[in-house]
Amino acid sequence: MKRYLYISFAFFLITQFSFAQSPEILKLRKFREQNEHSIISEFVSFLSIPNIADDSMNIKRNAAFIMDMMNDRGIQNVQLLSPVTPSKPPVVYGEANIPGATHTIIFYAHYDGQPVNPAQWAKPLEPFKPQLLNGSLEKNASVISFPDNGSYDPEWRIYARGGSDDKGGVSAILNAYNAIIKTGSKLHCNIKFFFEGEEEAGSAHLSEILEKYKSLLQSDVWIICDGPVHQSGKKQIVFGVRGDCHVELTVYASKRPLHSGHYGNWAPNPAMMLAKLLASMKDENGKVAIKDFYADVIPFTSLEKKAIEEVPSVDEQMKKELGISYNEMPGKTLIESINLPSLNINGMQSGNVGKQASNVIPTTATAVLDLRLVLGNDWQKQQQKVVEHIRAQGFYVIDHEPTDDERNAHSKIIKVIVGNDGYNAQRTSMDLPIAKNIISSVQKTTDDKIVLVPSLGGSLPLFLFEKYLNAKTVIVPIANHDNNQHAENENLRLQNFWNGIETMASIMLMQPE
Repeated sequence: MKRYLYISFAFFLITQFSFAQSPEILKLRKFREQNEHSIISEFVSFLSIPNIADDSMNIKRNAAFIMDMMNDRGIQNVQLLSPVTPSKPPVVYGEANIPGATHTIIFYAHYDGQPVNPAQWAKPLEPFKPQLLNGSLEKNASVISFPDNGSYDPEWRIYARGGSDDKGGVSAILNAYNAIIKTGSKLHCNIKFFFEGEEEAGSAHLSEILEKYKSLLQSDVWIICDGPVHQSGKKQIVFGVRGDCHVELTVYASKRPLHSGHYGNWAPNPAMMLAKLLASMKDENGKVAIKDFYADVIPFTSLEKKAIEEVPSVDEQMKKELGISYNEMPGKTLIESINLPSLNINGMQSGNVGKQASNVIPTTATAVLDLRLVLGNDWQKQQQKVVEHIRAQGFYVIDHEPTDDERNAHSKIIKVIVGNDGYNAQRTSMDLPIAKNIISSVQKTTDDKIVLVPSLGGSLPLFLFEKYLNAKTVIVPIANHDNNQHAENENLRLQNFWNGIETMASIMLMQPE
């Protein structure tokens, strides 16, 4: 009977909701269309403020700008929630209390962005000088002027750091609330706003904020507005994320660079040693070969498996788009692959290449590993599994520069630095009543069937909300999938921005059971 109920409920989740946009959403859309110029002008001003997490002066400017946005919209109790650790980025908080409301929804986005190298951006683009293009740069779009008449083509894109990740989320949430208030639409839930300033730096102090303001942050659900919509272009709702942690490896050889002719074939090459070590960590089918790497994975429920089966396939689309002819794990789809623990090489460095290359045997070789975790994995244990694998390959593992005595005593020396800012995966049950409300609300904004995903491939520290607040979290992303987040030429397609405003507004307007 239980299995039958799960399958029936999965069918209910995916087929229950009519694919027609509600009159309320159409009213909000009309308001947005009439105010696109002011929405974009404010967004451009917001994007013009640098937002790297360790740039404390500009982080303060971003926080102040958001507070002004919230005050302009009549949001109540606007304040900064600061962590216990001094001088760390604050959360910008506000609320809208509705008389008689018995449910509370918290909307989350972050206003900090990834570090940026302006030299890597296509000219004339600049990270903190937002520019409008008449399409995608990859399809040879051109820079155009922001129109004076406020008429915007929905296929145009704004290029700037943070445009999609995640100032677009902040702006979509606040513009959704503004549209509701200005059109006289009725809210049925209390609304809280929570904009983090340290997410791209690992949310190192988020736990302090959640613990310090625990009573203030109680809610029925957190709506996480971060990440892209499905690669098919359809809206998606995601009920979990993978965890994340890092390991840095440095292999040592000679104390000084050596002439490759005089010493090649005799002196060990650290780049070759590191390459062999890394190759030992995965087999030819992309499976991580480290002992017990998958041992503690909690499997999906029947409902979650059913949802995965219903996710539209975009494998061939993405291969063509990315210029690759095969996937790393043969026989597994994209959605299946990103719901497994993974081990990725973020980068490798040893000696020089290109015009700087010289005929030497380098002294060291370094790599940074990125470990993505699924429900059941513990991030520190996962790091330790990697360390034990390295030892099993005959390496002497240290956490410092090797001494002469260590060099003389060991043939294979590696420094391993395990990152201390990791976090575990998190997943919210798809069969909660509040989940049904959210699905219904998002479906009201589109004629296409929305995509339901048990867990996102990317990572967010959502387990902290569960740990400190016993909170439920649901991710509702808005950005275009080809937004270049974390990289050069980050962008936000305007139609995704407009859709995001409607999506956030519809969730705000929902009436929980």
